[in-house]
Amino acid sequence: MRRLASVLAVALCVTLTACGQNPAGPGDPAPDPDGFAERATAVAETWRARPADAWHTGYLPLQNATVLAGNPKLTADAEMAFNAGWYTLKTTLPTDPPPGGVVRFADGELPTTLVGAVEAYRELDQGDPAPCPQQPGGAQPTPTGGPDESVSSAAPCGVLTVTGVELGEVAVLTSRGEARVPAWLFQVAEIPVPVARVAVAPADTAALPQVAEPTGAPPAGLVTVQDLSDVDGSQITFRLGIGACDTDPKPFVEEFDDAVVVSGTVTRPTAGACTDQLLFEPVTVTLAAPLGDRPVLDAVTGQPMRLPMFR
Repeated sequence: MRRLASVLAVALCVTLTACGQNPAGPGDPAPDPDGFAERATAVAETWRARPADAWHTGYLPLQNATVLAGNPKLTADAEMAFNAGWYTLKTTLPTDPPPGGVVRFADGELPTTLVGAVEAYRELDQGDPAPCPQQPGGAQPTPTGGPDESVSSAAPCGVLTVTGVELGEVAVLTSRGEARVPAWLFQVAEIPVPVARVAVAPADTAALPQVAEPTGAPPAGLVTVQDLSDVDGSQITFRLGIGACDTDPKPFVEEFDDAVVVSGTVTRPTAGACTDQLLFEPVTVTLAAPLGDRPVLDAVTGQPMRLPMFR
């Protein structure tokens, strides 16, 4: 669904100016390494000066609470339904309150209260798509309910069929690195791996901190980081917000013991018309050490990055 997110962003940016909040203008030169290092230091110092939060002590997820327990190749319809939250229930959910759970980090464990399967499914299911159009020849779609349901009402298109559920755990990227987190694992007919809904209670889930923007303007030429795409040990991939006519995106990274600051540059057009669009361009950097519990901070805004809303 990253494609849908990008399309929506483009549609919005066609009518907006300063898309992506990038401070650079047409033909602006790339910042020099010393200028970026100075900005990165200011960003890291602002992060250290933030009010106390749960970054190193609590459960602070850096991705959505609905995740796939694996990395299967999905059909276009299944991917759209997963990202949109389109499900139909064909099983009975357990109603007994679950026992307490434990989030397992690399540096320790955190006891937590869990939500039940009914509440987890309520958060998983975000509604239905539009009804399917009438099939060729006048045939009606198969009804989604029992044998007594009238076939005059069209069935929704592209929903995922939940056929079973069990309490288990799933890998989640958190502020303290990858953790094993209690989750309700929903078996879905159209997907070969379970769809996991994190079971940690909202009261035990910390929110991403909002950090004050560092003083002073960032160097001209830096572009804003939109989100993280992937974290694999010491290799991180993030997406830059660039214009439709920008070329040659290059990542910038500055490491500290307690933070990683990233940004990037592009070559901007010096002449000619260009549509006002925001495109998400992935770039990858390799750190000197695994990311661990360090935040990835955008050098322009100073904010910590997380994985995208859509798969």
